[in-house]
Amino acid sequence: MVSKNNPTSRSIIILTVILVISMTTLAACTINYKFNGASIDYTQTKTIQIGAFPIRSTYVWAPMQSIFQNKLTDIFASQTRLRQVKRNGDLVLEGEIVGFDQFNKGVSNSGYSNQVQLKMTVNVRFTNNKKHEEDFEQKFTAQTTYDATQQLITVQEELVTEMCKDITEQIFNATVANW
Repeated sequence: MVSKNNPTSRSIIILTVILVISMTTLAACTINYKFNGASIDYTQTKTIQIGAFPIRSTYVWAPMQSIFQNKLTDIFASQTRLRQVKRNGDLVLEGEIVGFDQFNKGVSNSGYSNQVQLKMTVNVRFTNNKKHEEDFEQKFTAQTTYDATQQLITVQEELVTEMCKDITEQIFNATVANW
């Protein structure tokens, strides 16, 4: 049996009490940080106007425009408290899809292409009606590759969705994630 007068036992009891108190204190004090990517002064900026982004590239896949448009509106709806409006927005996003191209990227030892690169480019005009010094016009690009043995039509929807997600994240970061 351990004696309470033993210095070693006393140290163990003291350390146990300190540990229990520390853990209880830490469990009671929690700090939550939510990094949603947006650094917006909601006292001044309350609305965003997202215009249509028509396809102006030479190669066209019609569903691409709606996939891009949905991803763009979704990212602002889910990661900000901005109300989306049809006109007179505090922030205005407009532009067009200007590039949708595919290129041979890799060549096999037989001399034929074994990888194809798909590239999408969107031109964006951003207007901040509360701080015009933040206005810009810029092109955003995403690219991905697929195996040349596959036909584009079989992988196109998945790859376009992936590229649209990438581009809309770039646009979001360039417009409202100024941290």
